[in-house]
This record gives sequence, C-alpha cells and structure tokens, in this order.
Amino acid sequence: MMDMPARNQYLHALITERGGYHLKSKKEKSRLLDEYCRVTEQHRDAVSRKLRTGAYVHTLRQETGRAPKRTRVSPYTKEVTAYLIRLWEIFDRPCGQRLAPIIRTELDRLRRFDEIMISDEMAVILTTIAPRTIDTKLAVHKEKERLHRTYVPKQHPILYQKIPVKLACDQGHGIGQTIQIDLVEHCGQSADDAFLYTLSVTDTGSGWWEGEAVMGKSAWSIEKGMGRIQYRFPFPWTEIHSDNGSEFINDLVWRYAQRNDLRFSRSRPYMKNDNCFVEQKNGTHVRKIVGYHRYDTRAEQEALRALYRNALRQYKNFFQPIIPLVSKERIGGHIRRKYGVPKTPYQRILDDPMISPEITQRLREEYQSLNPAKLKREIEAQQDALYQAYQKKQHRQQMEVDRKAARLKKLTPRSTTFLFAEPIGIRRHSLIA
Repeated sequence: MMDMPARNQYLHALITERGGYHLKSKKEKSRLLDEYCRVTEQHRDAVSRKLRTGAYVHTLRQETGRAPKRTRVSPYTKEVTAYLIRLWEIFDRPCGQRLAPIIRTELDRLRRFDEIMISDEMAVILTTIAPRTIDTKLAVHKEKERLHRTYVPKQHPILYQKIPVKLACDQGHGIGQTIQIDLVEHCGQSADDAFLYTLSVTDTGSGWWEGEAVMGKSAWSIEKGMGRIQYRFPFPWTEIHSDNGSEFINDLVWRYAQRNDLRFSRSRPYMKNDNCFVEQKNGTHVRKIVGYHRYDTRAEQEALRALYRNALRQYKNFFQPIIPLVSKERIGGHIRRKYGVPKTPYQRILDDPMISPEITQRLREEYQSLNPAKLKREIEAQQDALYQAYQKKQHRQQMEVDRKAARLKKLTPRSTTFLFAEPIGIRRHSLIA
C-alpha cells in the first residue's frame, strides 16, 4: 500500500516522463489516469482534482523540501501605498477606476506645487499602476476609515452631559420613583412623511401604564403628550427615564422636567434593558392592541386617543395582574428565576403605605364603578373604530390613485392606425390554402 508522498511522487513522474499530460489527447489522458488509479487505488475524481489544481506539486515540495515556491517581488511597496493614500485623499477618495487616470494627468502638477515629493522612479510606478492594484492597496486603509467612522464616539451636545446615565438596577423601584417613557411608531411599511406615535409611559414600581397618541415626534408634541399623561397618573412623579432619542433629549423636555421638579435620567446607548419596563408594555399594551398599520390621519389619532384615555388604561391598570421578578440566580448553564405574587397595578398602589389616603380613596371609588366585561367590549369597539378609520383612509387613497390613472389615460393619445396604399400595378390576391 503506497503512502501519500509516494503517490504524489509517482503522479509527478508519470506526468513528466510521459511527455506532458495536459498536452495529450483525451484518450491518452484517460489511459494515464486509469493506470495511476489501478496502481495507487485512488478515486478517479480525486486524481482529476489534483491534476486540475496542481495540489500534488505543492504537496510534493512540502514533503521533499525541493523546488521551493518562487516568490515574485512586488514593485508596489509600503511607500507606494502611502503615496496612493495621499493622492486618494487629495482627489476626494475616488475608486481605482477614477483615480488611475487622475494620477497620470495631475501627478506632475502636484510635484510642481510641492504637494507631493517623490522621485522620478516613484512617479513612473504611480503613473503605471493599474486601477485594480490601486483598490487592492487601498483596501486596508478604507476599512480602517470605515471602522473609525462607525465606532467613533458621537459628539453629543452639552445637554447629554447634564442628563445622567442609569442602568435598570440604579433606577428607583418604588411607586412614582422612576417613570420610564418611550415612543412606539405607527409608520407601517414606510417612514416617509408625518405619522402617529404612541407616547408610552409606565411606572417601574407599580406597573401603571398610560399612553397618548401624538402626531410626529417633535419636542413640542412630546412635551404636550407628557403633560396630558402626567395629569392622568394617580400619583406624583419623582424621576423620568428615557432612551437617547432626540425626541426626549431636547431643551423643551428638559425644561418640562425642571418646571415640574422632576429628575431626568437616560439609558445607555443601544441598551434597551435599561428601559425594559416600558419596552415590555410597548408590546402588550400597544402593538398587541393597535397592530402594525400606518396611522397618519386626524381621525385615526382621535380613535387612538379615545382608546388610550378611557377603556384601555382602566382595563390594564385595574384588572390585569403583573407577576414581578423577585430574584434571578444562575446555576450552571441555567438561570433560576423566582416570581412574586400576581397583582394588578391598582392593588400595588393600595398596598404601598407611602401613598396618601386621598389617592387610594379616589382609586377605590373609580374601581367600584368599573365593569371589566364592559371595558373589554369598549376596547373592541374602539379597535373597530380605529380599523374603520384606517379602511376609509385606504379607500380614499385607492380612489385617488384610480382617479389619477383615469386622468392619465384620458390625456394619453390614442394609438394611430397607419394605412399603407397598395402600389400601383400590383393587385391584391387572396391566398387559399
């Protein structure tokens, strides 16, 4: 049984001694392959692949230590790459196809103005370099610049420095201590033009949630929406916590917090877990209720406001229990979680001794007047009203599209039929099969 080095030597000898394998006819090649496969017991496909790629020669060199692979010295050294980078930056970072002709025509001009100091030999190399070689030599530098642009720390205004960053564990978990705020967009499949947002606000201590439909995410809309939501909350706020979006980190919202004696904190960039309580409510209280359609009309905004301000907030806050996470422990590759007793936000507020009797009395009176089955029917009715407003908008848009298409069809000239006269002296004959 031949080992692999012996097989490679035999293959090399068979090909070189028989007068050039690749120059022979197909029948002679087949005969040589049959002979080699019969002696070495190798598969024909594997031998064909070796011959096609020349892998047996490289393997033979490694095994025997003979015939080292010849390396060609490239004339394009690191110095050439440095000059290419300089020229690439001067001419506004073009690709190799555009940079090569610019170098040929403008290199002498740059040398005359002492913008680039090179020898005549280097000038010849730069003017004869191929566009593909330019792109290859600049690839590493381009990647470094791309990484620098991607991961460079963003320069935020001074307001970002005033608002402290707080993790989820650093935020207060008492009732009213930390109010997390976020925006849920209702843009559908397109973010063009203005559309509605849901300003979602929740208390980390009790789980009490409120929502407000606002048009766009301007600072003015957010400030007005927060004022309406704070008015509906049953207890006072101590601190508001948001993400790093400019809709929250701006002068109007900052002044709103100062005017209402509220502390202001923000999450770490790209860390949604720092705002996890309101992120969870975005799915259960907003997306699950109103879906993912595009809402951008006044009728849809009124339908959303009617849904958020009445039945939905009462149904979720008074009759939907929340199971809090008490502890989390990692044991090996598993995480063991312990949960507390399920309670509604209303019950958690009543159990807190820090809440004033006036607030608890007002909440008890509101609770006694509520019928959960009726609230559920009202939610469904308001969802239907929202969907009807959405369908009407879609119908109007389709009618507008059809009207434009009909107008365009009316303005399009009819196709003209050209009648060619029969040449004189030629009669029209009927072809009978």
